[in-house]
Amino acid sequence: MFQSILAAIDGSGKSGAALDVAIGEAHVHGAALHVVYVIETGLFSSLPMDNTWEVIYGLLETQGKEALLAAAKKGESQGVGITTHIKQGHAGNEILKLATDLGVDLIVVGSHGKSNLDRILLGSVSSFVVGHSTVSTLVVRS
Repeated sequence: MFQSILAAIDGSGKSGAALDVAIGEAHVHGAALHVVYVIETGLFSSLPMDNTWEVIYGLLETQGKEALLAAAKKGESQGVGITTHIKQGHAGNEILKLATDLGVDLIVVGSHGKSNLDRILLGSVSSFVVGHSTVSTLVVRS
């Protein structure tokens, strides 16, 4: 049924559960699995472009790379190859843009991100993706 799947992760438990479901779906359908981590630059775009910004971005990029590496290892351990992507910008927009670019037919996201503060500041990424996606979107609650 699904040929190409995109799972969005942020290192949270909810996104880990979404990754598990995406791996399962990819395994069952023999689908290609892509995993994306978006560095949400909107949180610190008002900071001056100095060492502070570079340090924050560097930390977020390191977290993203570690999360993607762990995702790839998890997929490999379950017999599913994963192509990883790291993006920066508004998470919802970047997820949808990548989904379009890749031509996926399923997007898998967790019900919310790392903290409830993210929802207050940014709105719910999962709600944004569901509301704007043109392909099937699965929201995983854990």
